[in-house]
Formats: sequence, structure tokens, C-alpha cells
Amino acid sequence: MRKSFDRRLVWGSTTTAAVLATLIAPSAGYAQARTTYSFDIPAQDLGGALRAFGRVSGQQLAFDETQLRGKRSSGLKGGYSAEEGLKRLLAGSDMVAQPTASGVYAIRGRSLLVAASATAQAAPAVAAEPPAQPEAPSEVEEVIVVGTPGGAGIDKLSASFAVSTVNAADITKASPKSSAELLALVPGVWVETSGGVAGANVFVRGFPATGDAEFLTIQLQGAPIYPPSTLSFLENSSIFRVDETISRMEALRGGPNPIFSNGQPGLTTNFMLKEGGEETKGLVKASTSDYGLRRIDGVVSGKLADDLFFMVGGYVARSPGIRDTQFDSEKGQQFTVNLTKKLENGKINLYARATDDHGAWYLPFAINVPGVDKGTYTQLGELSRHQALQVHANGATRSFDLADGRGWKGYVAGGSFEHEFGDGWTVRDRFSFTKGDANTYGLVPDGGAVTAASVATVIGGPVATRGGTVLGANDYVQAWGAWIVEKEIEALTNDFSVSKTFGTHEVSAGYYASSFSSDDFWTIGNFRPMQVKANGDYLAANVSCANLATAGSGTGCWNYGLVSAGDGRVDALYLADAWQATEALRIDLGVRRERFKTDYVVDDGNGYPDGLAIRTTDYSQSKTSYTVGANYDLNDVSGVFVRYSRGYKFPSFDNFRENLTDTLKVDQYELGYKLRSGPFELYATGFANEFKGAKFADVGGIQESNTNKAHGIELDGRWRSDFGLSLALNGTFQKTEIKQSSIPANAGNSAQRQPDWQIRFTPSWDVQLGTVDATFYGTLSAVDDRYGDNANTQVLKGYEKLDLGAIFRVAQFDVQIAADNLTDSHGLTEGDPRSTSGANARPILGRSVRLSVGYNF
Repeated sequence: MRKSFDRRLVWGSTTTAAVLATLIAPSAGYAQARTTYSFDIPAQDLGGALRAFGRVSGQQLAFDETQLRGKRSSGLKGGYSAEEGLKRLLAGSDMVAQPTASGVYAIRGRSLLVAASATAQAAPAVAAEPPAQPEAPSEVEEVIVVGTPGGAGIDKLSASFAVSTVNAADITKASPKSSAELLALVPGVWVETSGGVAGANVFVRGFPATGDAEFLTIQLQGAPIYPPSTLSFLENSSIFRVDETISRMEALRGGPNPIFSNGQPGLTTNFMLKEGGEETKGLVKASTSDYGLRRIDGVVSGKLADDLFFMVGGYVARSPGIRDTQFDSEKGQQFTVNLTKKLENGKINLYARATDDHGAWYLPFAINVPGVDKGTYTQLGELSRHQALQVHANGATRSFDLADGRGWKGYVAGGSFEHEFGDGWTVRDRFSFTKGDANTYGLVPDGGAVTAASVATVIGGPVATRGGTVLGANDYVQAWGAWIVEKEIEALTNDFSVSKTFGTHEVSAGYYASSFSSDDFWTIGNFRPMQVKANGDYLAANVSCANLATAGSGTGCWNYGLVSAGDGRVDALYLADAWQATEALRIDLGVRRERFKTDYVVDDGNGYPDGLAIRTTDYSQSKTSYTVGANYDLNDVSGVFVRYSRGYKFPSFDNFRENLTDTLKVDQYELGYKLRSGPFELYATGFANEFKGAKFADVGGIQESNTNKAHGIELDGRWRSDFGLSLALNGTFQKTEIKQSSIPANAGNSAQRQPDWQIRFTPSWDVQLGTVDATFYGTLSAVDDRYGDNANTQVLKGYEKLDLGAIFRVAQFDVQIAADNLTDSHGLTEGDPRSTSGANARPILGRSVRLSVGYNF
């Protein structure tokens, strides 16, 4: 696979460039929004008027506060569309509003638009004063929070780092079955969501990892929901659910990540909640599917008092899952409330979210056994869901229901405060508190499947199930074990910052603090023979795991259990400077000094804790991370950036249990180009990474210590026409290499489970069908081969996946139909990390169709 990288890179880059080239076409304008809003915005400074407009209309606006200083708005009263309302609100200000490809309105000075017209393609802007004349598309701005000190925000085109944004409309079209599935829209990220609603594997830019999501941080409202990005059997997306309360997602790869927030150097995704506006409005939506989904979503937002706004929403869902377990294995409900208080020179935000959501944990299975449907198969069923397992050396047992699967029962609450005190001083604070249970119950295979005939030879008689069914010679059996991992987690974070403008410098100083804990109980292994069959039964008591091993299955018949308690604390001081060296050049500097402390105790044994192997850890380490970046505006519509950063990943509780106490050092280099001109956007980022001290091991696998390198390019483009057609394309082309390894034979190999290239193409067409507004859309994804292990012995073949959908809007009703994996592709996302023979693998979920009907009020 590695030898073919260059050829594939040339092919993929050429194809991507050709498609993007066809996107750069003139646009005559945009159709005006048909929805009418009721405005009552008094005369005030223009920035405040625009924020009030955004709250009422729900329309995302992007503007530079410095361009609005001293400008006033005469206010807006009455019923108008978003476009007409903006025209009137901006009248007399010499500012105009321009729609962008991502649906955001960018507020720009008219003089800059006119100056750009000599070099840009002609398209009508939304004029501040009639009569409107066609003017050229110009630089557009989309304010992002992630990657800035204290969540200060910066416009996307001016950012000296790679960040992607996904708005609510794109989330609706994606129809993600899990939070992690939404990350597939982000270039540079490889996501495996075939394990169910929780427990995804997320890989970033070639960062070395065995699974879970070691380099993913999820934020809500700019604050991390759980500061450690990954513990064994827990990654951030497992405790977060996307629903109708989310307004957008921001995804930052690398860049200043080592400096701000929790300092995690990989991928940070920040989800922003919807906020209330002057007008009360809401949505109720019912969904079903061809696999038995029943789901109700709802969201309501509005005004409670002057400058006080609310949003509440959530969902209730039930489903047996695409891989039918014979019972409702996917059960969930969530409720979110968001309160926003507008101050004269600032804002206060408080939110809370309670979640109880879980789903079956899907594991690799014997994909080559006759009769196994790769798209719908699951071993779990009514005959195996209830388990009685020994949990202590004293013989104590507990009963478990594997229907509880993998998920999250808990809450996340937090808030933020921002205030401008004048003379360039601004204070910001963001905080969050998380508490709950993140448990994992599931059936896990060990070794390959063997025929009943081979086992019959070992036991000297016929092979039968526990229920008495005698298996034929060509039936298959395999060892499966009930794995129980219970985690009670808690986290408190606070990020306080002060910024001051000194001439052309904006200096920020901050203090980030977090404390977190995880109290664990495990019993894993517990392997017993089962018939290989959808929802299959256990074999009769006369057949043991050891009999299958003798028959050649390769099972280890092992057990392991523990109880542990871990407490961690992070204290970090950071300093950043954004220096506008010239009108076109901005230089960003940042440094962070972090102290990481952990207290950890574990009692583990063979199958269950026995009180004889208690180990304790008292660990403290400090590191200094730093970054330097520069952004240069080539003109009003494009720019380039360059950045270097050094960051660290401290060991987790599980690393201490495995005596892997080294800190991982990460060096990252980035060079990017950005273009945003009217209906067209293009972001291209080259990256190179080096990792030293990467020590890891999958549960039940072999420990390994590596130095890895990776380099590649990310492409993210979008074009929107004036006749309803939009095209989006993102792709990642990369090469990973293990430079050094404690397993010498692995040196020179590719990093496991990460493709050399992946492409995602999404066309969408908005069209009027009589009185019906319709949107037809689809996504074609293609991915290269990957290796299931660092030894590069288990090849996971590349595959393609096609999704199609349509949305119909009739009066206040929205009807959506979405077909996922329309061609029923059986692409493999994971092999068996404990058995690399290729006997077991986990395919993507099979074809499914989902129908939703929503009522807007």
C-alpha cells in the first residue's frame, strides 16, 4: 500500500483540483429568504443591532467589531425577511451584507467591496442603500471560537490555522447516527463509527493510536466536556449527543490547540448551542426508519425578558439497531436548556444538558462464515444478553444486562461570561462541570471461528447448543466473552482570560484549570463457546473455551478484572499575542506552561480484582508548549498562513496501569491557502507531524513504543450557485511512517488503521416544485486501503459509500428522507486487534432508510 501512495496522491490531487476548478464559476446572486421575522430593534450601536438581529432571525452573521466602531443603526421594526431586514438595518452605515457559501452573512465595508471588484468575479451584494448595483464578491468573515484565547473569536479567513465549520443545515443533511459520524465532514480526520452510537475510533492527521480517540477533544460552548481525550473504553464522543439544539460545529486540527483550553494537540471540535431571539419559535420532529427507529425531537427558543433569552430542547429515541439484537438495544433521551443574558458590553451564558443514551456495542466478527450478513449481523441477542459473572476473589457474583450496551448517563452544565471594560480591556471566563456513568457492556470475540466438526473431534461427540440444537459438521463455533467496563466520571474545568489591545498588538493572558476523575470496575475476557449465527446461543456445558483452542480457533481463554480510582488535575498559564504587523500581515505567538498531576490506585487480577495486586501512582509533570503562526492576506478574498507548534500528551490513568508513564511530544508544521470569494470557498492545508514517545497497547494486545512521522494535504471546498446548486468536496492525502519502534520489524511501516487518502463529494440542489421547496442531496465517499495493525499484516480494503437524501418544505412542515449506504457497501473499518489473522473484522453498517417529519412554529 505504501508504494502506491505517490501514484494515488497524484491521481487524487488531480481529480480534486479538476472538480474544484469547475466550481469557480460566476454567480448572478442569491435567492432571497422567504421566511418573515418580526423585528423590534431600537436605535443603538451597529454591533449591538446586528447581534439582536441574529438572535431574532437565527441567521449567523460574521463581522469585525473594529470596522463597526462609531457606526450606529437607526433600528428595525416590523416584519421582514432576513435579507430585507439586513438591508434596512445597515442603511446609512456604509456597510453591506453578503451571503457566503456556508450560509453565513458577512458584514463588510462597501469601500472594500468596490476596491475588490477589479479582480473578483461579478455577483450582486446585498446593498445597504437602494438602488443596489452588482458588486464583486469580496473577503468574507465567519467568526469562530475554537483555537482562540478564552474563546475570544476570530474570523475564519484571518485565522492562521486549519478550521472547518459545519452549520445546522449541514448537520441535518448528514443525519449522523452518532456524534462521531459528524466528524467525517472534517478533512484530516478518519472516523470509524461502525461500533454503534458510542465508542468510535477517531484518528487525526496520522497521529499514532490503537483506537478510541486519543487526539479528540469535544467542547460544548467552548469548554471541554471531559479533559482527558481518551481513557480505555471512553472517548469524548461517547458522552456527547448531537440533536436539534446544536447550531454549528467548529473543528480545529493542530494549530494553537497545544496552547488553549485543555492543551490537547490534535483535533478540537466545539459545538455551539442555539440561542433564543426576540421571537418565540420552535420545531417538533418525528422520525422512523426501516430498522424500527422511533424518535421525537423538539426545540423551542425565545425571549424571557429584556435582553434575556432561552432555548430548550431534546429528544427521546428507541430502536433495535441496524444490527438487530432482537430487543431495543438503542435507547436514549436528552434534555438541554440554554440561557443567554445580553449586557451592554458583554454577555452571560448558562447551559445544562442531561443525557441517558446507550446502544449495542458492535465488535468484529467472523466475516467469512457462510450465511453471515456483513451489514446486519450481530452475535448479541436474547440468548446472550443476560450474564452472571464472578466479580471478586471471594466468589461474589453480579448480574449484567448486555442490552445496556455502550453509552452515557449523566449531565454537563456550564457557562461563560464576557465583558468589555473599555480602553481595549476584555475579560472572559468559560467553565463546565460533567458527572455521570459511561459504561460499556458487550460481547467480544477471541480467536477465529472453527467448524463444529473440528470441535466434535476434540470432545469425542456431537456439538450442541445450550438449548439442545445439534450442530451440523459445517456449522461454525467461536469463543465470545462478556466484557463489562463501568466508569463513574467527573470533571470540572475553568478557563479565565484577560486581553488588552496595545496599538497593533492584542495580548491575552489566561489561566486554565481542570480536575477530573474516573472510578472503574472491569471484568473482561470471560470467553465461552457460541454458535456463529445472528443472535446465536452458547454451546452446551460439555464444550469449553479450551476445546475450541485445541480445535485451532486461536482463542487465549483469558480473563482480567480490576477496580481502580484515578484523580487528575491540570493547572496551566498561557500567554498569547496577535500582532497586526502590517495591514496584510498578522503574527500570532503563544506559550503555555502546564502542570499535570495524577493520583491513581488499581487492584487487578486474573478475571476479577483479588485484593492482592494493589498498585498506586503519585505522578507530577510539567511541560511548556508553544506556537508561532502568521497569516498574510493576499487580497480581500484570499490569504495564506504558516504555523509551527510543539505540544504534549500526558499519560492517562490507563497508561499508569500499564507502566507507560512517558509524555508524548508532538511537533506540527502547517502551510495553508484560503480563498473565499462570493459563492466559492477553498481551504488547502499542508501538514507535517512528528511524534516521539508514542507508547500504547490495545487491551489484550502487545505493548509498543514508537516514533512516528506523517505528512499530507487537506482540501476543503464549496461552491454555491444562484440557481440552487451547491457542491462540496473535501479530501485528505497523507503518508504515515513508523520511524522507530520497540518492535524492530515494524519500523518503516505505515501507522495502523489510517488511510493514505479519502475523498468526500457532496452535491445539493435547492429547487421549487410548485408550492414545495425541495432540496435533493447526496454524498459519495471513497477511502483507500488501511492496515489493521502496525505490523501491516492485516489489510483492510478500501471502499466506496453512497448516501442520498431529500428534504421537502410545505408551509410549516419539513419532510426528510435519507438513505445511508445506499449500495449496501461492506467496507471494513477495523480488524481484530487481538488476532491479526484476518479471521474477524468489523464492517460499516448496512443500508438503512430514515424518514422524518418536522413542524416549525
